[in-house]
Amino acid sequence: MFVSVANTNTWWAQRSSPIFIQLFRRRFCASLKETVQLDEEQREFLPWLESKAGMKISSMLSIGKSTHGRTLIASKKFYAGDCILQVPYSVQLAPDNLSPEILSALGDDVGSVVKVALLILHERKLGQASEWAPYISCLPSPDQMHSTIFWSDDELEMIRPSALYQETLKQKMHIEKQFEAIKSALNRFPDVFKDLTLEDFRYAFNLVTSRAWESSRGVSLIPFADFLNHDGSSESYVLSDESHRISEVIADRDYAPNDQVLIRYGRFSNATLLLDFGFTLHCNTYDQVQVQVDTMGDDPLSAMKLELFHRHHIPTKMDINGFATSTKNTFTIKEVKSPNGKGRGIPQSMRAFSRVLSSHTIQELSELVEEAAQSDGRLARRPLKNKSREIEAHELLYSTMDSSLAAYNKYIELHNSQLFRKCAPVRRKLAVSLLVGELRVLKSASIWLKNYCSNLLPHLD
Repeated sequence: MFVSVANTNTWWAQRSSPIFIQLFRRRFCASLKETVQLDEEQREFLPWLESKAGMKISSMLSIGKSTHGRTLIASKKFYAGDCILQVPYSVQLAPDNLSPEILSALGDDVGSVVKVALLILHERKLGQASEWAPYISCLPSPDQMHSTIFWSDDELEMIRPSALYQETLKQKMHIEKQFEAIKSALNRFPDVFKDLTLEDFRYAFNLVTSRAWESSRGVSLIPFADFLNHDGSSESYVLSDESHRISEVIADRDYAPNDQVLIRYGRFSNATLLLDFGFTLHCNTYDQVQVQVDTMGDDPLSAMKLELFHRHHIPTKMDINGFATSTKNTFTIKEVKSPNGKGRGIPQSMRAFSRVLSSHTIQELSELVEEAAQSDGRLARRPLKNKSREIEAHELLYSTMDSSLAAYNKYIELHNSQLFRKCAPVRRKLAVSLLVGELRVLKSASIWLKNYCSNLLPHLD
């Protein structure tokens, strides 16, 4: 049983456990205590899907309504370990659902996400004539989607201190390039894609990246299963059984009738959640911040320090959120749980970089290189023997954190000013949630660094 993956965005990385690997997840977080009710308008959806599939999808779940949109609720009692739904590949929307003519025109260089996005747009245009109409009509409209790729320039300005600001611009550019690359092929099908705009394509593209899973058919939308909302503590996921060609969900806990049934999309920071899915979590355990550590402009050894550090630096790795753990002089930090602990959350490479920057002479740099050769080859991973230099190195980081804290506090305060009052209220709340979470991470690192330096002071020679 597995779900295979493919990356199309630098923030999307492979997230794995012993039994699954997951890629795409969708839109809203939810609460076990949230009030839900049956969605009477969708009473016929499951019978329609089961008729189309020629098999039972679920006898345990019904479609409900919550404050976060459609959801699935328990129609009867079931237990941890029960298989609560099975959706065959035959009723999943995948690239091969496009007509052979369109697939041929697009060619093999066009990715699965783009192909499924075009499939959605095609079926949406067909309206009630589409064989997928009951499902297409359930998809959220553009005004219900809040990924930052839909934000205006003024709305994006609300999150400028965050790395998400630049990542959103990159993602918007990526989507635009994808659209430009397929326009000539789409012009061969004016009856299908006439008047298709970049905004239409961006909408469909995000529907796919926020709702789809991947199997041997490629990126696929899974009707009914994608009504499941998110619980960060859940151990349930959508899994693919390739041998039986079905996607299924196994309950991770007992459920009583009318309970909302939840799964976990992944261990993602709020920046990743907001870019890919359009929501944030309160006190997200996986929040993180990218911090840039700058060299001193008047340091005559700056070029040598940078060259030495990167020569002895391990290759960049991706963390669980898909962030590069470090790149050049930018580092990703996570919340430091204990002010007096080992500083877990602050990358060792970041502390090493600060030690290199605090060196005053070529001799000191040579000693660091010699020490690296005697260990694992990485520069300045151990505390400096000179305690004054060690304090200086970490005070540099403390100063960097302090500057970032000031920027975050400034923008959080601006959200109550006239400057951002014209922005959509829901997006203002999302922006504040993002910045507050990242501010928490910065504060934890700042406190730890301050304590670290204070604890070294009594040991000065």
